[in-house]
Amino acid sequence: MAKPRQTVRQSVSLPAPIARRVRDAAKKGKTSANRVLVDLIEAGLEAREAEKERFFALAERLGETPDPAERQRIKEELAAMTFGSE
Repeated sequence: MAKPRQTVRQSVSLPAPIARRVRDAAKKGKTSANRVLVDLIEAGLEAREAEKERFFALAERLGETPDPAERQRIKEELAAMTFGSE
């Protein structure tokens, strides 16, 4: 039998427009606002981890490629990831 996940009660204050969007998403998905928040947080954490892995993969390629044009493209992509695109 699977062990149930331990939960921790956490209080979060949301700006009104975001709270409205969360409630709307819950209503549309026929679920609770709490479930929507948990799903959004999990997705955000996974996206952040994926972005970090992508960054390190690019850094690895930067160190391995002998092509100057490719090196410049990778540098620009890494800069955009770090500082945002302009």
